[in-house]
This record gives sequence, structure tokens and C-alpha cells, in this order.
Amino acid sequence: MNSYWADWSAYLPLALAALLVLWRPLWNLTRHAVTLAHEAGHAVAAVATGRRLTGIRLHSDTSGLTLSRGRPRGPGMVVTAAAGYLAPSLLGVAGAALIALDRTTALLWGAVGLIALMVPFIRNAFGLVVLVVSGAAVGVVAWYGTPTVQLHFGYTAIWLLLLGNLRTIVEATRHPTRGSDLDQLRGLTHLPRLLWSVVFVAVAVGTGVLAWRAQYAA
Repeated sequence: MNSYWADWSAYLPLALAALLVLWRPLWNLTRHAVTLAHEAGHAVAAVATGRRLTGIRLHSDTSGLTLSRGRPRGPGMVVTAAAGYLAPSLLGVAGAALIALDRTTALLWGAVGLIALMVPFIRNAFGLVVLVVSGAAVGVVAWYGTPTVQLHFGYTAIWLLLLGNLRTIVEATRHPTRGSDLDQLRGLTHLPRLLWSVVFVAVAVGTGVLAWRAQYAA
């Protein structure tokens, strides 16, 4: 264990992230960050599979919607639909890897860049506010924060994505809604919703384990 993680205070970001996810009054606010990452996953997957990204909406009830044009079925559509619940977990473990490589500043500016790329595709005012506030918060830490502040902020954001994504998957499984990602995947692949939920939970837990090892066992 490196010197940073030998100090008990190094576990504060994880504890803070858990509080932000588990305490509902805070979760009602911080879930917007997870939704942002979720919709970014849809958007990136759509572009990567040759679909035309037409718009992103982030709503005040913490839901979101990403629209793209292309074939209504096929592998590209499956990847695009699945990317939402994969993205926060994958972004979290990628962030953990960057910090382990002492690239915390690159992680923060990369997040600002990703948010900036989403701005032209936002189609509602609330979504724009979420992007501006999120980008500004990360940008301020990246520009003015000390290395220690950047480190703690980065770790907190990583665990917020990892734990928050797991919570959204569990909630989506327990309280199914018509037209959800899980419903789309069931219709596209003819595989049950529960199977997709198990896959997403497995990825969320697995990336959490990898992030833990990268941060605490490095």
C-alpha cells in the first residue's frame, strides 16, 4: 500500500461518495452526475457505431434521453442501448487507472472536455445548466485545486459514478418503467430484462473491485 493510502483520511472520498449515493436528499442532486455519464455513454456509443447523434436531454427528475438516427435494430443499436448503464462504471475504473498512473489533472481536464463536447447536442435548458455546473465545478478544481484537493475530488467523483451507477441499475430492475434501456435491450435481443440487469450489476461490481485495487492496493 502506498503512503497516501496508508493514511486513514484517504478513505474519506469513498465515505463521502457513499453518503452522496445512499442519503436520498443528496442523491436527488448527485444523481444528475450519474445521469450525465449515462447519457454520455449512449452518445459516444451511437457515434462509434456509425449512428447520427441528434440530441441529449437531461431532466430535473434525474432522468435523461439520448436520441440518434440509424438502423432501428442490429449490433449498433444494442451497443448504444447498453452503453448507458456501462458508461459510469467504465468511466469510474478508467479514472481510477489514471489516478494510479499519477494523471489526476489529465482526468479532470478530460472530464471537462467530455462535458464540453456534449454541449452542442443538449436540447433543453435544464440539461445545459447541468453541463455548465458540472463542467465549471470540475474545471475550478482542475485549475485552482492543490494536488491533494484534486486527488480527493477525483476519488470522490470516481466512487460517486461507481456506487451511483450500481444504485441506478438496482432501482431500474426493481421498478421497471416502460421504454427504459432494459426494455429496449429486451426488445432488441429477445433476452430477459433480468439477464441484462445481472450483466450490468456484474460489470458495476467488477469495475468497483478493480478501482478499489487500483487505489488501495497500488
